[in-house]
Amino acid sequence: MSDVADLPDDIEALKAMIAEQGAVIARQDAQLRHHQLLIEKLKARLDKQLRDRFGSSAEGLEQLQLMLEDLEITHSASLPAAEPESALKDKPVRKPLPDHLPRTEQVLEPGETCGDCGGKLKRVGEDVTEELEYVPGRFVVNRFIRPRMACSCCERFHQAPLPSRPIERGRPGPGLLAHVLVSKYADHLPLYRQSEIYAREGIDLERSTMADWVGKAAALLEPLADAIGAHVRASAALHADDTPVDVLSPGHGKTKTGRVWVYARDERPWGSDAPPAAFYRFSMDRKGIRPAEHLKGYTGFMHADGYAGFEELYRSGAISEVACLAHIRRKFFEEAQSKSTPIAAEALTRIAALYAVEAEIRGRPPDMRAATRQAKARPVFNDLITWLQSELPKISGKSDLAKAIRYALTRLPRLEVYLSNGHLEIDNNAAERGMRGLAIGRKNWMFAGSEGGGHNAAIAYTLIETAKLNDIDPQAWLTNVLSRIADHPINRVAELAPWNYKR
Repeated sequence: MSDVADLPDDIEALKAMIAEQGAVIARQDAQLRHHQLLIEKLKARLDKQLRDRFGSSAEGLEQLQLMLEDLEITHSASLPAAEPESALKDKPVRKPLPDHLPRTEQVLEPGETCGDCGGKLKRVGEDVTEELEYVPGRFVVNRFIRPRMACSCCERFHQAPLPSRPIERGRPGPGLLAHVLVSKYADHLPLYRQSEIYAREGIDLERSTMADWVGKAAALLEPLADAIGAHVRASAALHADDTPVDVLSPGHGKTKTGRVWVYARDERPWGSDAPPAAFYRFSMDRKGIRPAEHLKGYTGFMHADGYAGFEELYRSGAISEVACLAHIRRKFFEEAQSKSTPIAAEALTRIAALYAVEAEIRGRPPDMRAATRQAKARPVFNDLITWLQSELPKISGKSDLAKAIRYALTRLPRLEVYLSNGHLEIDNNAAERGMRGLAIGRKNWMFAGSEGGGHNAAIAYTLIETAKLNDIDPQAWLTNVLSRIADHPINRVAELAPWNYKR
């Protein structure tokens, strides 16, 4: 709200300001009522599924649970970091933390003398704040004891402030938040399943509570994910890929197909000290404008498959294409496996010779890699193209093998640049590896519950997969980050990247 001194003296102008603010509040209230109504409807449907759970309804139950989970996470991520006191009054009273959990106590003293008059402080009481924390393998309760002290001279009260916490007025410690995030996005355990697991340990953590935590944590960690994205785009060559993800469409009983995109940087094959990283983004479609938005301002090489949406990037001249030999090989491998075709087997043998050169030069400097490729790989590469051109007329043009050969003859010229540039790779496997964890998780959670859920998942995958690429335990690192990020300067958030934690 504006400062009183900044308000206009004109009554009509004041009325206009009040009317404008009233309209904004009305719109926000309407949106909130819509979300609350949707949640109540879904909860009602969920209750019915729980009562009638049998046969195919089990799948419907999972869909409803995940939809609610993502809606609650998205709603939490969009709320301000600290809610006003008036909003807190409407919240349900928290249940006390279980007595059986071990407790660690930390006494936060305000000092011995009054900061105003220098008088000696005397204790008049204390406040105790309990925080549920997770140490790998067990829950503990951190107790922050803050004596309330009064100055014996001027009677002014003094009390040490609480240490910064990931979620203002929240109960979870950074280790517990990290555990919930890693369990959901790395170990593929939806929140309602985590809730059931914790209940067996005597911990009452509802899915909606953890959804609130995940949403707030995602909003807090987003600047760090963006910093990792900037690191990826600073590379002279990156790897790009995307994969479909079903997104539930509330009210329609259907799913839409969204996309998760990954942009990876991995310069270890040519001996660079730059840390590897993976940056994930989510979109509700696969339009070519999406990668253009993700890579705005990027100049360099991009390893990718034959997706037509990338063509506009290549035409701009800022990004140069590097095709993927693994995609070419895959088509011949499928043909050799299913039909034992001699031509497909021969193609695999020739491609294996190119990979043998790569194994020989892995980790070598770029100039040495380029020189070895020119001497050993180029003759094999050129012979492969010539041989494929000669074999194509000998087979049926409608066969799968002919399609594989035509695909190879289209893509190989777009791969040739790797032969003379030691900074480039022979394939796009760095991005393919970046999709592996998501592909495994998708078998468990099947879909995203909303667009917001996909966005939050992209943030989590960026952090977790980048930590794994740097041989860092994601849970240990995220615990460290969540204990520091609230107080860390936003313009230095890159200091919290996993490769700095390793050092």
